[in-house]
Amino acid sequence: MSKLMSLLFETHAFKVAPENNPFWYTSGKIGPYFVNGDYLYGSETDSKELLGFIDNELENEDKKDIPAHIFEKVLAHYKTNETYKYVIDSLKDYIEKNIDVSSIDYISGGERRDWYFSNLIAYFLNKPHVTIYKDLTTVVSNSQFTENANISKIENKKFLHVADMLNQSASFTRAWIPAIKNLGSSIVWAVFMVDRLEGGTEILSNLDIDVHSLLKINDDLFIKALDLGVINTEQLKMLRDFKKNPDESMKQFLISNPEFIENALKSDNSRTLKRVNTLIEQNIYGLNYKK
Repeated sequence: MSKLMSLLFETHAFKVAPENNPFWYTSGKIGPYFVNGDYLYGSETDSKELLGFIDNELENEDKKDIPAHIFEKVLAHYKTNETYKYVIDSLKDYIEKNIDVSSIDYISGGERRDWYFSNLIAYFLNKPHVTIYKDLTTVVSNSQFTENANISKIENKKFLHVADMLNQSASFTRAWIPAIKNLGSSIVWAVFMVDRLEGGTEILSNLDIDVHSLLKINDDLFIKALDLGVINTEQLKMLRDFKKNPDESMKQFLISNPEFIENALKSDNSRTLKRVNTLIEQNIYGLNYKK
């Protein structure tokens, strides 16, 4: 797992902010890191190119045909990109070592970033794949993705769901679990490339899903980043404080660095302005800022 950890940094899938300048999140909160598990596809550029391809497919192609097109794309990338090949091979090896593959009837993956990983795992484990769309419609494919069909019933089968990242499991509870349940089956196992350790594991475990992840956003990862020279000791402290109490640690940062909000309000970046205004209007950290 040491090399996989290193790839998180090399691909910028895990990116840490300077100790005096945390990132703005869409919610209006701030924090010391971003995690993009999909960058393990090779790089940020590679990931965005695939995501653009998928979006074009979703807009212009029949849902039944999309899984085969994506499979062709990711298989070609697997054959030419060493980082992605290592990631997929590591994921396959992990599954074979930790789950009884003979018990798995189907692999599933949900729209959109799960497909970076689930399609090839189905191919290499020689299992049929079920593509789940956000509207809960499903397409079943054979392991080679040469046969693809809309499906409404697959009864009493055991699914392994493969995904890029686990946050608080919202996509699972909203869409992936209900979609497979509608088919008449259940997700028995879930494997993630990255677990942010934000409560999703506990939620899924309480739903009787056996949860696995290859990488965890925890202190071991932070120490690895320090050892590699990716972060300094001040950034390490910020990461650790944030992990213990995200809101309180960022509140204390804002109290100690009043210029941070002042500078954000002067920003010419529209996203920053929108997010700082959200922080102020919602009084997210209870500091009663005035515009």
